[in-house]
Amino acid sequence: MKNKELVQNIYYIGVDDKEIDLFEGQYVVPNGISYNSYVIMDEKKVVMDTVDIHKAEEWLSNLKEVLKGEQPDYLTVLHMEPDHAGSIGLFMKTYPNAKIISNQKSFDMMTSFFPDIDLEGKKVILKEGETLSFGAHSLTFVFAPMVHWPEVMVAYEAKEKILFSADAFGKFGALDCEEEWDCEARRYYINIVGKYGAPVQSLLKKAATLDIQKIFPLHGPMLTSNLGYYINKYDIWSSYRAEDEGVFIAYTSIYGNTKQSALKLKDILIQKGVKKVALADLSRDDMAEAVEDAFRYSHLVLASPTYDGDVFPYMTTFMHHLKSKNYQNRTVGFIENGSWAPMAAKIMKKEMSMLKNITLIDEHVTIRSALKTEDVEKLEALADKLLK
Repeated sequence: MKNKELVQNIYYIGVDDKEIDLFEGQYVVPNGISYNSYVIMDEKKVVMDTVDIHKAEEWLSNLKEVLKGEQPDYLTVLHMEPDHAGSIGLFMKTYPNAKIISNQKSFDMMTSFFPDIDLEGKKVILKEGETLSFGAHSLTFVFAPMVHWPEVMVAYEAKEKILFSADAFGKFGALDCEEEWDCEARRYYINIVGKYGAPVQSLLKKAATLDIQKIFPLHGPMLTSNLGYYINKYDIWSSYRAEDEGVFIAYTSIYGNTKQSALKLKDILIQKGVKKVALADLSRDDMAEAVEDAFRYSHLVLASPTYDGDVFPYMTTFMHHLKSKNYQNRTVGFIENGSWAPMAAKIMKKEMSMLKNITLIDEHVTIRSALKTEDVEKLEALADKLLK
């Protein structure tokens, strides 16, 4: 997609990163990720954000190709996270006469990230709702604090009715990766932005006052049609509502016995007519995807053996992630296993009870070592309670 003219006089100059193994040092990205950047070519030339420093040279090459020997007048910084702001220093060395458009919080961070940059006389400090004109194009800046950093802004371009949405509406995956938007956008949102549902709701209310026909995020594809679909997904995710009626079973298992209990519960639920049942082995499956599925479905079952008088470590990690992402508004059931002193259910209930608007199914299932015929009846009873 190198240097594509998206609409008249607005170009894409971003880059794909397919060498990256972990995004933010923790999220597996098998299809890479894009760092999106744009240029408005008008009476004034405006660059919209930079890219990760590891892709800076490719990005600068893309920029120079679009500029065709001209100089950029402005760099707009919507978000100071290094995957987007990492090349600010190099940009200013390359184009020392350019000015930077951003807000005061961004400039405070900028001096921390780039202590050697001289910004004297080069700052255009914005206020909430301020509009800047560059010729035929103008940008109105809407502050979006804690989506998902405190300095974040989005920008609305009135001529083409484009929302430059910063990290909002982004997804994992390089731009040349052909895959449906939902899965990797959901995993990206829940794990990175998910804690900040209230600020996202606030941004959606502000955005509703604008005539938006295109959304250009900092990661993932530009959204140019069916915007109601994407906005509705964000409304569901940021209000902590279940996207799908169904059950997600998250289990840990040492020798396979707790796994057998989880698999049996899945079979029972399907036999009882539950159309969507998902299962994850927390020791082996992608933890970020497991967190995503917990938010996706209306019901959750946690299944863990007792381990050193506690739950199995991967279950502890999973519950920690749920807590840190503000998991709420769900019904949760429990399966524990223990050969001599089962404790897992008690501990899992205590942890989940601290979350907001969680309905706990009190009667948990206890497996003693291995799954037995009488245990299947307990799983049947748990399934019935989930169905209620």
